[in-house]
Amino acid sequence: MAQRRASISLTSPRLTPTARELPLVSSTLASGLLGPESEEWVKQWMQVSARDLIDSRIVAVEAGSSVEHACDASIPCLAVKSLPGSSTTNPYTGLLDFSDVNAFLTLAATRHTIPPHELKANSRTDQIMSAAREGHVPVHLVSNLSEKNFLETVPHEATVVSLLAVFARGTHRVLVQSPAPSNEFLGMVSDRGLLSWFSAYAERTPSFRSYLDNSLCTLSLPSLHIHSSVVATSSTAHVLDAMRLMSEQGVSSIAVIDEELGTLLSAVSVTDIGKIVVPSESNQILSAPLHQFIARVKAPDGSTDGVDKYPIYLVFPTSKLSYAIQKLLATNAHRLFVTDNDYLLPAHTGSLCGIVSVVDILSLFAIVANIPDVDPTRRMRHRRASSSSSHSSRSGFCHDFSRSRSSSRTSLRLSASPRIVASTGDSRNSVPSLDTFQWSELVSPRKAD
Repeated sequence: MAQRRASISLTSPRLTPTARELPLVSSTLASGLLGPESEEWVKQWMQVSARDLIDSRIVAVEAGSSVEHACDASIPCLAVKSLPGSSTTNPYTGLLDFSDVNAFLTLAATRHTIPPHELKANSRTDQIMSAAREGHVPVHLVSNLSEKNFLETVPHEATVVSLLAVFARGTHRVLVQSPAPSNEFLGMVSDRGLLSWFSAYAERTPSFRSYLDNSLCTLSLPSLHIHSSVVATSSTAHVLDAMRLMSEQGVSSIAVIDEELGTLLSAVSVTDIGKIVVPSESNQILSAPLHQFIARVKAPDGSTDGVDKYPIYLVFPTSKLSYAIQKLLATNAHRLFVTDNDYLLPAHTGSLCGIVSVVDILSLFAIVANIPDVDPTRRMRHRRASSSSSHSSRSGFCHDFSRSRSSSRTSLRLSASPRIVASTGDSRNSVPSLDTFQWSELVSPRKAD
């Protein structure tokens, strides 16, 4: 045990070159695996209307409605109506989903660690705080607070290829317009819905199904073997730590690593935060260790300790692309973690070496369709760079944990969130003690001790 703990070292916080300047997805490997039949695939994709892939209706909320009211709707994604008197012809000003709620709750729970001058420098954050002091935070201020939930639209005549061009930029949802001259929208298409369509397309297209039988390591997926893309934290970290890490890194889920074994325990997502933290109406859950939180998430599935009995969120570099797609759809996950071990026993995860996400796979199909400048990580890089810049003045709070394992050629980076200290004994960085989980109280100024 002493040797294992000695392998954990603290380094100064920095954004690695890999995370700063990830290259555009190369089409070299992808094109090398394609035959002449790929042109026929793309022709067929261009004949399928985007409106035929709509998988959810648009549920709208007034721009002035409170964030608390919006969360009571229990809808995965809401469309926020434009402000009255707005000059835009678009009926919506943005979207609100669990990533935005996670970013808002994180801001609320850690606002006492943010210097006043930094709040003033960020007009949006300052507006949220001012609104909270008045007891009402309008939802339009929190829309896309995560900076990963942009409002994207496609015209009524858009096709599957049109959707690929949008999703390849890292988008998760697209609104499909009604026929002109209406400025309304028919509904939403999600990245998962589009991936499901491609899975069904493979079932009726043998040549495309054969293409999906290529292993992940032979494809130009942008996140495979990019070690810094594995955003992870320890099982003893708090729920608030995970929330902040997801918000700052611009991801919808993170790996949770067993503190003792150094293996993957499970994963925590913004959806878990939305479904567990928000309804709890108690701030105590924010200081709960992640292994307890995961056990609560998995309780409906019959799990008692939170450990995945089989590594459902894992794939191998040698796994077929079709297998990864099936796993993503079956687990309702946005990303899978890649381990460099070729064989694993149940509950053993080996060494994590990368991720493969829904957007990664859709970006690969965008390359097949010859869509230019495919870069699914651009927005994530922007979010991480923005976060790194805004917190540089408080770098003393940031710890990057690197766990080196002699049995592996890779390393797993455990990133603790800046301004969050794992210890619950330090009242300066703990969540304010509240009897109830009140939104306005969470973001109101702290009372003098």
